[in-house]
Amino acid sequence: MNPRVVLAVVGAPHGVRGEVRVKLFSQAPDALTAYGALSTEDGQTLIAQSVRPIKEDMVVVRFKGVNDRSGAEALNRKTLGVLRSALPPLEDDELYHADLIGLAASTPAGVSLGHVIAVHDFGAGDMLEVKGEGPSQLYAFTKAIVPVIDVQAGTLIIDPPGVVEGEQA
Repeated sequence: MNPRVVLAVVGAPHGVRGEVRVKLFSQAPDALTAYGALSTEDGQTLIAQSVRPIKEDMVVVRFKGVNDRSGAEALNRKTLGVLRSALPPLEDDELYHADLIGLAASTPAGVSLGHVIAVHDFGAGDMLEVKGEGPSQLYAFTKAIVPVIDVQAGTLIIDPPGVVEGEQA
């Protein structure tokens, strides 16, 4: 398991005084301040000084030491994470999206679909991106489509919905 869990991603600057928009992946609105310093994928350490919501999964953040628009622009598209050990324990039926990345995906009949390469949220719920031999495929991350997840074994089962055949024009 990855020791770093991504909580958010930095977006565009918000104004000229160093604030940035941040998309949250956590259900906890205080995630950017509750677990201490945040790290980026390139090892930079950031401390959120202020956080204010602008919509359900988006906040405006001022980071310590980032005082102008150019400093804010330098953070654009960086992921913000914390060490897994800093997070509270999970319930039995909970997991982090980071735990899904890399799992081998197969159908209930055992046909390999590939490996989970990403978890996306385009606004209508989480989607698993699975890459096999061909182009990657997206699957809704629901109990009906993904009935079995075994993080310890490194596998999950995807039961894709049936294909509806339409009339050819």
